[in-house]
Amino acid sequence: MSDLNYHHLRYFREVARDGNLTRAAERLNVSQSALSSQIRTLEDRLGQPLFERRGRQLVLTEVGHIALDYADRIFGAGEELVSVLRQAGAGRQVLRVGAPSTLSRNFQLRFLAPIIGSDEIEIVLRSGSGPMLFEALQSLALDVVLTTEPPARDVFSAFVAHRVSAQKVGLHGTPHRMRHPTLAEALRQEPVILPTDSSIRTGFDSLVARLGLRPRVAAEVDDMAMIRLLAREDAGLAITPAVVLADELREGLLVTAPFDLDIVEDFYAVTLQRRFPNPVLERVLGAAAEAGDTGASR
Repeated sequence: MSDLNYHHLRYFREVARDGNLTRAAERLNVSQSALSSQIRTLEDRLGQPLFERRGRQLVLTEVGHIALDYADRIFGAGEELVSVLRQAGAGRQVLRVGAPSTLSRNFQLRFLAPIIGSDEIEIVLRSGSGPMLFEALQSLALDVVLTTEPPARDVFSAFVAHRVSAQKVGLHGTPHRMRHPTLAEALRQEPVILPTDSSIRTGFDSLVARLGLRPRVAAEVDDMAMIRLLAREDAGLAITPAVVLADELREGLLVTAPFDLDIVEDFYAVTLQRRFPNPVLERVLGAAAEAGDTGASR
């Protein structure tokens, strides 16, 4: 086989991602016939068909899937090279961090605490949906994504989910709501503020089912900042890790009930397997590992 032409490989990758020759040609600013010719040339060099046509859609063959996996690795390595060299040439080191807009700000600050205030390090923070953030991580636009829900794992995934914190979920509210002698009594008498976070909600639903209760729900919230505000305004008892309400608990505006809910929320720092990891990220992850019991899973 003659040497692989990476120009052809790039065209193949774009068509494979879209599944439509016309749209890919428009995006690449080439004619459809020229793009089709490039794909055929690559197939000739590989000695295997990469697509099969189903109606107007181009579907990858088994060989096409293998070729796409290799193409992603090849161009990913190129993007990583550019990212590393840009950072090496910069006057300051940069750590690009993504997090869902609903994630606890207090947790984010704790994770970044080892580098906050450093004159040599710039922190870039981005928020968005999980899929958008993981796509940015895959393309090296981010160095790490902080989340309570790591991406689904499969054998082709290059993501690594580092468990950087495991926080017990408690019952928190204003002092006058803490007069109840038992957990069951507190949940029976007081309204609750529930996060829509799947792990906390699943644990709480299991808890009240065991206790045979149907608590009054004051609010269901997907934003931890709003949970803080509602708890401060005395809307009810907040079901959340203490880190979310750290300032209010320290100031005595809110207190934690002395009951064990037996619910734990894990916080993750998701990274991409890289040949040249960001040294600032390595430093932050190392500090998180020293601070508590952490682990990593792929």
